[in-house]
Amino acid sequence: MPEPYGLLPTTVIGSHAIPSWLWTALEAMDQGKYGPTDVRETFDDAVNLAILDQERAGIDVITDGEMRRWYFVQSFFKRFEGLESVGVLRKTGVYGYDSVPRYRPVARLKVPDGLGIVEEFNYLKTHTGRKIKATCPGPLTLTIHIQLHDDKVYRNRLELAWEMAGTINRELKALVEAGAEFIQLDEPSFAIIPGETREWIRLINAALDGVSAKKLALHVCFGNLASRPRGKRDYGRFFPELLDVKCDQLVFEFANREMKEASIWKDAGIDREFGAGVIDVKSFYVERPEDVAERVRTLLQYVPADKLWLTPDCGFFQLPRWLCFLKLKALVDGVRIVRKELSG
Repeated sequence: MPEPYGLLPTTVIGSHAIPSWLWTALEAMDQGKYGPTDVRETFDDAVNLAILDQERAGIDVITDGEMRRWYFVQSFFKRFEGLESVGVLRKTGVYGYDSVPRYRPVARLKVPDGLGIVEEFNYLKTHTGRKIKATCPGPLTLTIHIQLHDDKVYRNRLELAWEMAGTINRELKALVEAGAEFIQLDEPSFAIIPGETREWIRLINAALDGVSAKKLALHVCFGNLASRPRGKRDYGRFFPELLDVKCDQLVFEFANREMKEASIWKDAGIDREFGAGVIDVKSFYVERPEDVAERVRTLLQYVPADKLWLTPDCGFFQLPRWLCFLKLKALVDGVRIVRKELSG
């Protein structure tokens, strides 16, 4: 069956850049100056803008920009029952991984109304004619801000992560019911939280179990808070175990690592589609289309063209909107250069 997305499809990882007016609006919301209708209109407008930017840039498969979320996962915790805020570890200085809000469980966690990703997807599918995908954080990532000070509720982080796997599985199945054909699970914490790789694979597969979307992707990165990584930036250590993940596509970052491990699809014996990051979201350097084309050619030495997707390294949340758009355009224009070469 021919690939419905064409040759060398382009897509984003998930998040779009926050426009200046939304930062101001978020401050007003925190101060209680917006009512429910104001809040809804604001986030609808933000999603519309993210859709417009991706369409104008020419991205083949778009998302809603994750504009209704905050710092990737922090907004999800408002939907949880059984969590108690414990503040932050550090409040002054440069914002980093020790500056984010922390929580602790006071009871078994419940998410009675889901994570809200189905509602995001329903809005997206009625506001664009482009191919779309839904994105969801993985079970490890949903535990990273939850601190276990004792074993009264959960014995350890692994037990908590298994709880999250069930929550995510229900959300993904609801997405399929809503019509989602392409779903991506995002798991930067796979590379961040120390642990046994095989056990992490079991968690991912539990989250994906029985999810009948036409295309399931797993994005594994090394963190991008304040444009900084947090994990050891090496994929080789996850193989061969990572091949046991029941997904159709693996998505890795390469541009910010100067194309390190560009040969891993071949070296590790990857047997599925490969999404490769060729735009550095941690850098203010604006890639030229020729830069992107060069990176794509490097990947094509190891990955068949019919298996390769091209993406940014990670989401654009940490970049200004003007720079985000220029990088999206460079991605599209660079890939078009290589498509022309392959078809000629």
